[in-house]
Amino acid sequence: MKKSIYSLVLADEVVAAADRMAYELHTSRSNLINQILAEHLSCITPEMRMQAVFSGMEELAEQFRMLEQTSAHIRALQSRLNYKYKPTVQYAVELYRMQADGADGCIKVQLRTQNAALITILEQFFRLWIKLEERHVPAAKGIVYRMAPGRLERSIRNPGVKETELGELIGSYIQRFDFYLKAWFAGISEPQSTAKQLDDAFRKEMQTIKQTI
Repeated sequence: MKKSIYSLVLADEVVAAADRMAYELHTSRSNLINQILAEHLSCITPEMRMQAVFSGMEELAEQFRMLEQTSAHIRALQSRLNYKYKPTVQYAVELYRMQADGADGCIKVQLRTQNAALITILEQFFRLWIKLEERHVPAAKGIVYRMAPGRLERSIRNPGVKETELGELIGSYIQRFDFYLKAWFAGISEPQSTAKQLDDAFRKEMQTIKQTI
């Protein structure tokens, strides 16, 4: 949705109230007023679509620790690994206002640790996970992955579903990723055997799933 600059004459009290609400919602005054007018006039904005997607992810709150919202287009959550020092994995879902290179957003995974050995184990799983998707998820063709030390970014593509359904698919994806990640750490003493077990389990699971991101 294209945006342009307009001049409006507003009462000081209205602007003050809008600023307070915008601060509470971690957004700008302009964006807040745009959303209010869009709702009143029954217009659908990209921000509304984002909120619908995030609403579909609500069930994740039961399994993960949801972090404080700092942006209207990002939701972040944490999961703790059952491993020494109890490291924390952070998942961040970022949605774009407009498609970028065919992607509707991205999922970012990051391990909150400075331990080099732990980061290496995580990156081994990242490489395994990419191979699992490339082997067993037809929809993964064209997905873009970016790796950095202790960090993985994976693009999101809407398979042609409504926003709430897309949120549910993203939620299921994060749950699946987290489950396999914890299984990898649990079997890290035998990496080859664990990788084979995860490959078998992932292949069978994908045969029962009709749609994924």
